[in-house]
Amino acid sequence: MNAEPERRPIGPAATFGTTGVMQQPPPPLNGRIRDLLAGKKIALTGVTGFIGEQVLWKILTEVPEATVSVLVRRKGSMTAQTRVVGLLRKPIFKELREAAGGPEELQQARVEVIEGDLPNVPELPRDIDVLVHCAGDVSFDPPIDDAFRTNVLGTQALLERFIESATGPDGTLERVPHYVHISTAYTAGRRRGAIPEAAHEHDVDYRVETEAALEMGEHIRRRSRSPEELSLLRKQAEAQHQQAGYLTTAADTERRRLEWIRDELVRAGTERARSLGWTDVYTFAKAMGERVVAEVAKDIKVSVVRPAIVESSLKHPYPGWIEGFKMADPIILAYARGELPEFPASPDSVIDIIPCDYVVNAIVAVCATDPEVGTIEFYHSNSGARNPLTFQGIFENLRSYMNAHPFVLDGKEVPRAAWKFPGHAPVERAIRLGEFGTRWGNRLLNLAPRSQTTRKAAIALDKQTDRLAFYRKYLSLYGEYLQSQLHFVDDRTLALHHNLDPADVEAFGFDSADVDWPTYLQQIHAPAILEPVQRLENARKRREARATTYRELKPGTRPTIAAFDLDGTVIATNVVETYLAARLPELGPIDKAREFAGVLTRLPGYLGAERRDRSDFLRALYRRFEGMPLAHLEEIVDDRLADFFADRIAPDALARIKEHREAGHTTVLLTGAVRPFTRPLDDLFDVIVAGELSVDAEGVCTGFLQGPPMVGESRSAWLRHYAALNNLDLRDAYAYADSHVDLPMLRAVGHPVAVSPDVGLLRAARQQGWSIVDWPVGASRRRMLPV
Repeated sequence: MNAEPERRPIGPAATFGTTGVMQQPPPPLNGRIRDLLAGKKIALTGVTGFIGEQVLWKILTEVPEATVSVLVRRKGSMTAQTRVVGLLRKPIFKELREAAGGPEELQQARVEVIEGDLPNVPELPRDIDVLVHCAGDVSFDPPIDDAFRTNVLGTQALLERFIESATGPDGTLERVPHYVHISTAYTAGRRRGAIPEAAHEHDVDYRVETEAALEMGEHIRRRSRSPEELSLLRKQAEAQHQQAGYLTTAADTERRRLEWIRDELVRAGTERARSLGWTDVYTFAKAMGERVVAEVAKDIKVSVVRPAIVESSLKHPYPGWIEGFKMADPIILAYARGELPEFPASPDSVIDIIPCDYVVNAIVAVCATDPEVGTIEFYHSNSGARNPLTFQGIFENLRSYMNAHPFVLDGKEVPRAAWKFPGHAPVERAIRLGEFGTRWGNRLLNLAPRSQTTRKAAIALDKQTDRLAFYRKYLSLYGEYLQSQLHFVDDRTLALHHNLDPADVEAFGFDSADVDWPTYLQQIHAPAILEPVQRLENARKRREARATTYRELKPGTRPTIAAFDLDGTVIATNVVETYLAARLPELGPIDKAREFAGVLTRLPGYLGAERRDRSDFLRALYRRFEGMPLAHLEEIVDDRLADFFADRIAPDALARIKEHREAGHTTVLLTGAVRPFTRPLDDLFDVIVAGELSVDAEGVCTGFLQGPPMVGESRSAWLRHYAALNNLDLRDAYAYADSHVDLPMLRAVGHPVAVSPDVGLLRAARQQGWSIVDWPVGASRRRMLPV
């Protein structure tokens, strides 16, 4: 049934965004969609993505007599067919799967799989009637070369293959297929006012821009290997990881290089896009993709569907269906978690949201049209033209939902902010002030003594840093959208909706004026976003409690080892304190003062050496043993340091070592201390690896070591060598340490535990999900140095 769309007046009486005059009505729908598409082969790209998955479900469900082909890329060891079978195992395909007898049977019966990628498109079947191109890079901030490689070159390669599949041996079209291109409404860029359903006017050459984007990728990658950039990145890595060792520093340097490449390519894309009038490289590349379509597909039927901000479904396959977070969802989640105290948008700006099923319905309806060759049919799938939702409106609905369903973190309700919408500039100033504060906070943390208070401050500062990074990224990515002053006319899309057969309206309707925003936001979308997150938060807490490697040990079926650091982990002391404890008691008052003063005088040098390389620090300190008989040092340790160590050993450490031994594990002490200082601990460990003092023929210490100190990467190397000699799997092994310098050792084992960690190790452990424990030594048991 073809109904004439209603005409609406221009001016105050008109609903927001309508033009009142339709440029060109869409091709009619002369019948039901299932009948119009019956017997046709519909090929889809992007079925593993959000929109493409529901398009596949819709066609399989509502157009049973159509044949479906999907272009899917191989992923690692998974073939395209395996990925499609996995896709068909998802909940929305349950009824189809059960009717077919299983996902493999459903795929074999209904879905032809073509393995390929963009822009490496294989030869396509020659009987495709409609090709729906949903695939593409959909992030707002991809590297500029990736964006053009996928959204421009990929589109071009796909179209050329599609046209080739319809071309005969003589080079002429044997049939005229229909190409449906899924773009975005925001290809309009930074325009203002009404945006018609038509090609955008600009004179940007997609060939020139594509070539420049690919060259930019090569240029930035070459720059990343220049001596200047590598030197800067290496020095940054050394400032954080030098004590851990050169390999750790090298790995972090390479990580920083790759991160720098991406950041530079994203920045290059953003700047180039905005210099030409687009909001970001995503919309820029999609706009260039539309130009490819206009040029390459001029001899076939072409339709372009431009969705606005696609969010969860209103009705199908069920209310609230969504996969992943979309553009508006980080706002909702951040508000619910109490991480968004204010919002930089204009309260009366429109956030142009459209439910996913309305977009999918429009796409399938467009597939059923028969456009003229040489005329591209454009359709806007959006709500802002006739049913606008403002940021003030989304805030009020979200606040109402949160009042009824408060978000709970750590057993407490999260307070709800009251947005005043102060504008972009005040929020930007607040972010800059916060970033200044976190920078100084990190500097102060580097000077703070290690303590539980310092660790709590570091965790709080990290949360604040993450929150500010979220604000900064959201302002950078979405700032243009938050201040948007355009609206998308959707008269042709509405006319197509009115052309639906009455029997198709329930299954295929897509009139965005039907969406009741309070119902959608409070009863459908907010629960769809927040309830799973709330469940995940609760599950994460339970999982962390269960998954910790620091729990009661039981005898294992395979032999394993448990490696312990000494200073700061098993014993609350350090090598300087231990040295003085051993050295001072044997000296007279004057020599005591001289020795103590000598250590204090050299302390800045020692600390500087430790910051550069802990091995240098230890070598410098142990030079002070020059001239002392080794036997005399061992006698001092045996007679005088047993109580010193006993008063400083952590009770939790003793208990844990005992647990490991009872479980049959080999306990290992890996320390940079010299071997004499470990003598009081001989009964605790099966293996002790420590520094060995070099002695002359009379057994007098020379002030040198027999080999490199056991610190940093030396420990992980020792563990790997020991495991290989004893046929052990380090994935079963445990390691306990307190310092960032011990990262290599902790990363080498399957069960790392950070013990009363310094800030660097604390952050690494939190990032990796390692167990973090505190092994305190009671203050009442600490003694002064023996004198």
